[in-house]
Amino acid sequence: MRRTSARGTGDVRYGLARVISKLGIASRSEAARWIEAGRVSVDGRIVRDPERATTLEGERIALDGVDLQARQRVYLALNKPRGLVTSTADEQGRATVYALLEGADLPWLAPVGRLDKASEGLLLMSNDSVWSAAITAPGSQLDKTYHVQIDRLPDGDLLAALRGGVEEGGERLALKSVRELRRGERHAWLEVALDEGRNRQIRRVLAAFDIGVLRLIRVAIGPLQLGRLAKGAWRHLEADEIACLARVNGRT
Repeated sequence: MRRTSARGTGDVRYGLARVISKLGIASRSEAARWIEAGRVSVDGRIVRDPERATTLEGERIALDGVDLQARQRVYLALNKPRGLVTSTADEQGRATVYALLEGADLPWLAPVGRLDKASEGLLLMSNDSVWSAAITAPGSQLDKTYHVQIDRLPDGDLLAALRGGVEEGGERLALKSVRELRRGERHAWLEVALDEGRNRQIRRVLAAFDIGVLRLIRVAIGPLQLGRLAKGAWRHLEADEIACLARVNGRT
Protein backbone atom coordinates (compact mmCIF):
# COMPACT_ATOMS: atom_id res chain seq x y z
CA MET A 1 0.00 0.00 0.00
CA ARG A 2 1.54 3.29 -1.09
CA ARG A 3 1.29 6.35 1.12
CA THR A 4 0.53 9.87 -0.05
CA SER A 5 3.76 11.78 0.38
CA ALA A 6 4.29 15.00 2.26
CA ARG A 7 5.45 17.96 0.21
CA GLY A 8 9.20 17.87 -0.19
CA THR A 9 9.60 14.10 0.31
CA GLY A 10 8.39 12.50 -2.92
CA ASP A 11 10.52 9.42 -3.63
CA VAL A 12 13.65 11.10 -2.22
CA ARG A 13 15.05 9.22 0.77
CA TYR A 14 15.58 11.01 4.08
CA GLY A 15 16.30 9.85 7.60
CA LEU A 16 13.23 8.30 9.20
CA ALA A 17 12.95 10.94 11.94
CA ARG A 18 13.11 13.69 9.33
CA VAL A 19 10.37 12.06 7.25
CA ILE A 20 8.07 11.94 10.29
CA SER A 21 8.83 15.62 10.90
CA LYS A 22 8.02 16.43 7.28
CA LEU A 23 4.64 14.78 7.75
CA GLY A 24 3.88 17.50 10.31
CA ILE A 25 3.39 15.00 13.13
CA ALA A 26 6.28 15.76 15.49
CA SER A 27 9.63 17.48 15.71
CA ARG A 28 12.60 15.53 14.42
CA SER A 29 13.95 15.13 17.97
CA GLU A 30 10.61 13.81 19.26
CA ALA A 31 10.36 11.42 16.29
CA ALA A 32 13.89 10.20 17.04
CA ARG A 33 12.85 9.39 20.61
CA TRP A 34 9.87 7.41 19.33
CA ILE A 35 12.11 5.47 16.97
CA GLU A 36 14.75 4.71 19.56
CA ALA A 37 12.00 3.49 21.91
CA GLY A 38 10.88 0.96 19.30
CA ARG A 39 7.51 2.59 18.64
CA VAL A 40 8.00 3.14 14.90
CA SER A 41 7.87 0.51 12.17
CA VAL A 42 8.54 0.66 8.44
CA ASP A 43 6.68 -1.91 6.34
CA GLY A 44 5.79 -3.78 9.51
CA ARG A 45 9.30 -4.00 10.94
CA ILE A 46 10.44 -2.04 14.00
CA VAL A 47 13.21 0.46 13.17
CA ARG A 48 15.39 1.91 15.92
CA ASP A 49 17.71 4.05 13.78
CA PRO A 50 16.39 7.63 13.35
CA GLU A 51 18.69 8.07 10.33
CA ARG A 52 17.44 4.99 8.49
CA ALA A 53 16.97 6.09 4.86
CA THR A 54 13.24 6.22 4.22
CA THR A 55 10.73 7.33 1.62
CA LEU A 56 6.96 7.62 1.78
CA GLU A 57 6.69 6.35 -1.77
CA GLY A 58 6.23 2.62 -1.29
CA GLU A 59 7.04 2.35 2.43
CA ARG A 60 4.47 2.25 5.24
CA ILE A 61 5.45 4.11 8.40
CA ALA A 62 3.50 3.36 11.58
CA LEU A 63 3.59 4.62 15.17
CA ASP A 64 2.43 2.10 17.77
CA GLY A 65 0.95 0.07 14.92
CA VAL A 66 -1.06 2.95 13.41
CA ASP A 67 -0.12 4.10 9.92
CA LEU A 68 1.06 7.70 9.80
CA GLN A 69 -0.55 10.09 7.36
CA ALA A 70 0.51 13.61 6.51
CA ARG A 71 -1.26 16.15 8.73
CA GLN A 72 -3.05 19.15 7.35
CA ARG A 73 -0.60 22.04 7.13
CA VAL A 74 -1.15 24.75 9.73
CA TYR A 75 0.44 28.22 9.75
CA LEU A 76 -0.01 30.57 12.71
CA ALA A 77 1.01 34.11 13.63
CA LEU A 78 1.32 34.59 17.38
CA ASN A 79 1.98 37.71 19.46
CA LYS A 80 4.46 36.37 22.00
CA PRO A 81 4.42 38.11 25.39
CA ARG A 82 7.59 38.74 27.33
CA GLY A 83 8.45 35.97 29.79
CA LEU A 84 7.61 32.90 27.70
CA VAL A 85 10.24 30.55 26.29
CA THR A 86 10.13 29.69 22.59
CA SER A 87 10.48 25.91 22.84
CA THR A 88 8.33 22.82 23.18
CA ALA A 89 9.55 22.21 26.72
CA ASP A 90 11.96 23.85 29.12
CA GLU A 91 14.31 21.92 31.38
CA GLN A 92 14.03 24.70 33.98
CA GLY A 93 10.25 24.40 34.05
CA ARG A 94 9.60 27.86 32.63
CA ALA A 95 6.35 28.58 30.78
CA THR A 96 6.55 28.23 27.00
CA VAL A 97 4.62 29.69 24.07
CA TYR A 98 2.68 26.42 23.88
CA ALA A 99 0.70 27.56 26.91
CA LEU A 100 -1.00 30.02 24.54
CA LEU A 101 -2.23 27.17 22.31
CA GLU A 102 -3.69 24.91 24.98
CA GLY A 103 -7.17 23.65 24.20
CA ALA A 104 -7.05 24.84 20.59
CA ASP A 105 -7.18 21.36 19.02
CA LEU A 106 -4.15 22.03 16.83
CA PRO A 107 -1.67 19.47 15.47
CA TRP A 108 1.94 19.53 16.59
CA LEU A 109 3.51 22.87 15.63
CA ALA A 110 7.06 24.16 15.80
CA PRO A 111 8.24 27.76 16.18
CA VAL A 112 9.61 29.23 12.95
CA GLY A 113 12.74 30.86 14.33
CA ARG A 114 12.90 32.15 17.88
CA LEU A 115 12.32 35.05 20.20
CA ASP A 116 14.20 34.95 23.49
CA LYS A 117 12.36 34.96 26.81
CA ALA A 118 12.63 38.74 27.28
CA SER A 119 11.52 39.57 23.71
CA GLU A 120 7.99 40.05 22.41
CA GLY A 121 6.03 40.18 19.21
CA LEU A 122 5.50 38.31 15.99
CA LEU A 123 6.29 34.59 16.07
CA LEU A 124 5.33 32.17 13.32
CA MET A 125 4.45 28.55 14.09
CA SER A 126 3.81 25.72 11.63
CA ASN A 127 3.97 21.97 11.09
CA ASP A 128 5.28 22.52 7.54
CA SER A 129 8.99 21.93 8.11
CA VAL A 130 9.95 22.67 4.51
CA TRP A 131 8.22 26.08 4.57
CA SER A 132 9.65 26.84 8.00
CA ALA A 133 13.20 25.98 6.95
CA ALA A 134 12.90 28.30 3.96
CA ILE A 135 11.71 31.15 6.20
CA THR A 136 14.66 30.80 8.58
CA ALA A 137 17.38 29.91 6.05
CA PRO A 138 20.28 32.34 5.51
CA GLY A 139 19.59 34.36 2.39
CA SER A 140 15.83 33.97 2.76
CA GLN A 141 15.39 37.67 1.80
CA LEU A 142 12.90 38.05 4.63
CA ASP A 143 13.91 41.01 6.77
CA LYS A 144 12.83 40.93 10.40
CA THR A 145 11.76 44.31 11.81
CA TYR A 146 11.85 45.20 15.50
CA HIS A 147 10.83 48.13 17.68
CA VAL A 148 13.38 48.52 20.48
CA GLN A 149 13.08 50.77 23.51
CA ILE A 150 16.51 51.79 24.78
CA ASP A 151 17.65 53.44 27.99
CA ARG A 152 19.19 56.54 26.43
CA LEU A 153 18.61 59.20 23.80
CA PRO A 154 20.63 58.54 20.62
CA ASP A 155 22.22 61.16 18.40
CA GLY A 156 23.17 60.93 14.74
CA ASP A 157 26.67 59.68 15.48
CA LEU A 158 25.39 56.83 17.63
CA LEU A 159 22.84 55.76 15.01
CA ALA A 160 25.57 55.79 12.36
CA ALA A 161 27.82 53.68 14.59
CA LEU A 162 25.03 51.18 15.18
CA ARG A 163 24.50 50.85 11.44
CA GLY A 164 28.18 50.00 11.11
CA GLY A 165 27.83 46.96 13.34
CA VAL A 166 30.39 45.44 15.70
CA GLU A 167 32.80 42.55 16.16
CA GLU A 168 31.62 40.60 19.20
CA GLY A 169 32.56 37.13 20.40
CA GLY A 170 34.37 36.39 17.16
CA GLU A 171 31.33 37.29 15.06
CA ARG A 172 30.57 40.23 12.83
CA LEU A 173 27.17 41.54 13.94
CA ALA A 174 25.45 43.98 11.61
CA LEU A 175 22.08 45.70 11.61
CA LYS A 176 20.59 46.17 8.16
CA SER A 177 18.97 49.45 9.18
CA VAL A 178 18.42 51.56 12.29
CA ARG A 179 16.30 54.67 12.71
CA GLU A 180 14.78 56.54 15.61
CA LEU A 181 11.01 56.27 15.90
CA ARG A 182 10.31 58.56 18.85
CA ARG A 183 11.80 59.73 22.13
CA GLY A 184 10.81 60.78 25.59
CA GLU A 185 12.78 62.60 28.25
CA ARG A 186 15.18 59.75 28.96
CA HIS A 187 14.32 56.85 26.64
CA ALA A 188 13.90 56.36 22.90
CA TRP A 189 12.38 53.83 20.53
CA LEU A 190 14.37 52.56 17.55
CA GLU A 191 13.24 50.61 14.52
CA VAL A 192 15.81 47.97 13.65
CA ALA A 193 15.79 45.63 10.66
CA LEU A 194 17.83 42.44 10.38
CA ASP A 195 18.53 40.33 7.32
CA GLU A 196 20.21 37.59 9.34
CA GLY A 197 19.33 35.85 12.58
CA ARG A 198 22.23 35.48 14.99
CA ASN A 199 21.61 34.71 18.64
CA ARG A 200 20.49 37.81 20.58
CA GLN A 201 21.88 39.91 17.75
CA ILE A 202 20.23 43.25 18.50
CA ARG A 203 20.91 43.05 22.22
CA ARG A 204 24.56 42.20 21.63
CA VAL A 205 25.09 45.10 19.21
CA LEU A 206 23.45 47.56 21.58
CA ALA A 207 25.38 46.21 24.57
CA ALA A 208 28.62 46.88 22.69
CA PHE A 209 27.70 50.57 22.85
CA ASP A 210 26.64 50.34 26.51
CA ILE A 211 22.97 50.66 25.55
CA GLY A 212 20.39 48.83 27.64
CA VAL A 213 17.28 47.32 26.08
CA LEU A 214 14.04 48.04 27.93
CA ARG A 215 11.71 46.34 25.44
CA LEU A 216 12.27 44.47 22.17
CA ILE A 217 9.25 43.73 19.98
CA ARG A 218 9.32 42.01 16.58
CA VAL A 219 6.73 43.78 14.46
CA ALA A 220 7.24 42.22 11.03
CA ILE A 221 8.70 39.26 9.17
CA GLY A 222 9.14 40.24 5.55
CA PRO A 223 5.79 41.70 4.41
CA LEU A 224 3.86 40.11 7.28
CA GLN A 225 2.99 42.65 9.98
CA LEU A 226 2.13 41.97 13.62
CA GLY A 227 -0.61 44.57 13.26
CA ARG A 228 -3.35 44.65 15.88
CA LEU A 229 -2.97 41.07 17.07
CA ALA A 230 -3.40 41.21 20.83
CA LYS A 231 -0.59 40.18 23.15
CA GLY A 232 -0.81 36.45 23.79
CA ALA A 233 -3.27 35.95 20.92
CA TRP A 234 -2.75 33.99 17.71
CA ARG A 235 -4.42 33.59 14.34
CA HIS A 236 -4.19 31.38 11.28
CA LEU A 237 -2.30 32.93 8.39
CA GLU A 238 -4.38 33.65 5.31
CA ALA A 239 -3.55 31.77 2.12
CA ASP A 240 -2.21 34.92 0.47
CA GLU A 241 0.07 35.58 3.46
CA ILE A 242 1.52 32.06 3.30
CA ALA A 243 2.04 32.41 -0.44
CA CYS A 244 3.53 35.90 -0.09
CA LEU A 245 6.16 34.70 2.37
CA ALA A 246 6.96 31.82 0.04
CA ARG A 247 7.36 34.17 -2.93
CA VAL A 248 9.60 36.59 -1.07
CA ASN A 249 11.98 33.88 0.09
CA GLY A 250 12.19 32.39 -3.38
CA ARG A 251 9.85 29.39 -3.07
CA THR A 252 7.23 28.76 -5.72
